[in-house]
Amino acid sequence: MKSRLNYLILLLTIAFCSTAWSEETIESAVKKACKKEIDSYCKNVTEGQGRLLACFYAHEDKLSGECGYTLYKAAATLEQVVAAFNYVANSCEVDIKTFCSDVKPGEGRIAGCLNKNTATISPACTKALKEVGAK
Repeated sequence: MKSRLNYLILLLTIAFCSTAWSEETIESAVKKACKKEIDSYCKNVTEGQGRLLACFYAHEDKLSGECGYTLYKAAATLEQVVAAFNYVANSCEVDIKTFCSDVKPGEGRIAGCLNKNTATISPACTKALKEVGAK
């Protein structure tokens, strides 16, 4: 259980540093489902750099079912997102180096660069972007 929670903390830390994946971000879903735990055990925790998740870890035996389930669901969602990122990164590696080497990663800039070059990127990259639903 503890190794799974450590993995969850790593994935959620990635999510908290990332842009929103849906209308309700993973962060807001966790904060909503775990409000009682935050108010009871983590109210003095300064947010950022995984500290709130570390607090959840420290009090994992006291988490409500809703909070625990939401953390589990968030980890599963992030696992899928990470797999999609890896798939696209591997499929588009040459295209990224060729067309986007001067683009600073983050905030969708690499995806934007690939989208600007849709006529010239490789079929494998085009397929990967389409399969993961990248815009």
